[in-house]
Amino acid sequence: VHTVTIPEGFDLSQIVPLLAQTLEVSRDSLELAVRDSTLRRQLDIPTPTLEGYLFPDTYTFPDKVTAHEAVTAMVRRFQALWRPEWEVALDSLTLNRHDIVTLASIVEREVRRREEGPVVAAVYLNRLRTRMPLQADPTVTFALGKRPGRVYFRDLRVKSPYNTYLVLGLPPGPIGSPGLASLTAALHPAKVPYRFFVAHPDGHHEFRTTY
Repeated sequence: VHTVTIPEGFDLSQIVPLLAQTLEVSRDSLELAVRDSTLRRQLDIPTPTLEGYLFPDTYTFPDKVTAHEAVTAMVRRFQALWRPEWEVALDSLTLNRHDIVTLASIVEREVRRREEGPVVAAVYLNRLRTRMPLQADPTVTFALGKRPGRVYFRDLRVKSPYNTYLVLGLPPGPIGSPGLASLTAALHPAKVPYRFFVAHPDGHHEFRTTY
């Protein structure tokens, strides 16, 4: 068997080579599998890949598993963990599941302390409600194809639908695979008025209502 762990927040550019190496399958076959139209249709995904829907977890696959079988198993794990009661939360937020997975993927990249997840989610939802740009740095690094890290002013000029400094609203889709904690945070945001936050070197955030 082959055991592989997909960390929370990994995107397809990280997941595909990890699976290829661990499962001894070709990257090309995995690239095709993560674009599977049948799976995307089942999940009602409007984007061209399954980005965000390969649930981060530890998987054990049999020898000679195919790329499609592995990807399908990871998508099925996402579907199995999606709770029926979450549909009620979607209605209260007036968002659909794809929106929530997208928001959760941003929260996943932003927080290092899990208890801050619901507050970060609330900040972004408050910005959405007031038609303020999300201005989420992780979406910029995703647009640039960079690993998460420092964002410079020059980076904010990248022309991409994922650049939430230039494009209003949520990006077209997730920027990575959110874990259960980030999905829960996005579905059950804190009831706070904050619209701004800044990270400290130790990883915690300060939240404020004004810039």
